[in-house]
Amino acid sequence: MTIRVLAVCAGNICRSPTAEAVIRSLSEEAGLAVEVDSAGTGAWNVGEPPTSQAIAVAAAAGFDVAGRARKLNSADFKRFDVIVVMDRSNLRDVLAAAPDAEAKAKVRLFRTYDEGTESDEIPDPYGGTDETYKRALGQIVASGRGLVASLASVEDAITLE
Repeated sequence: MTIRVLAVCAGNICRSPTAEAVIRSLSEEAGLAVEVDSAGTGAWNVGEPPTSQAIAVAAAAGFDVAGRARKLNSADFKRFDVIVVMDRSNLRDVLAAAPDAEAKAKVRLFRTYDEGTESDEIPDPYGGTDETYKRALGQIVASGRGLVASLASVEDAITLE
């Protein structure tokens, strides 16, 4: 069974494409069938590649950040099983766009999968230093590990049925 995950941030050029790459890599390492994509809540970066800082910082850690920015759309709520957002602003925007309660139930703050923190947001590194991007990557990796562990336990439960 393939689980479909969508990572969402504001512009889809920093955090969400990084989360897409991290979730994809960690899922592959875990042997899980996971389809991953990313999107933004805003349209101002549509068609642009991820920032060079996001690409470089992730590459140094072994993650391939690529793609082109796109805006969240109504079909995403049907296509994806899990929608992870980077901060409360993204959460508010995605929940406002959700067509119904079933769609809203798929949406969760990504950082809540990181059991090692009390914070529930991954701050936007856009315009920051490489250190800002490295901090965001560390938070994304920790959250990705928690998400993948959660998906593995769901897949195990389905297999046992």
